[in-house]
Amino acid sequence: MLSSILLGFAVGIAAKILLPGKAPGGWVITCLLGIAGGAVAHLLGTSAGYYRDYEPLGFAAAIVGAMFILFLYRVLVRRTT
Repeated sequence: MLSSILLGFAVGIAAKILLPGKAPGGWVITCLLGIAGGAVAHLLGTSAGYYRDYEPLGFAAAIVGAMFILFLYRVLVRRTT
């Protein structure tokens, strides 16, 4: 569980670096979204059989998932403010 949280933290940082623009909510929200994106990408990727646990493709998919969730968060927050 702790390794998943730390991996999600790293994924959140990578997503923040790769996704340009200012993110509302700061680093804490970004890291939480990274954890969520990593979890969703892991669940979808392993369920579909694209990769197994601890494969490099899983880390890349987690980053893409975190970027997607971060992008959605930015769009939703900007619409409400």
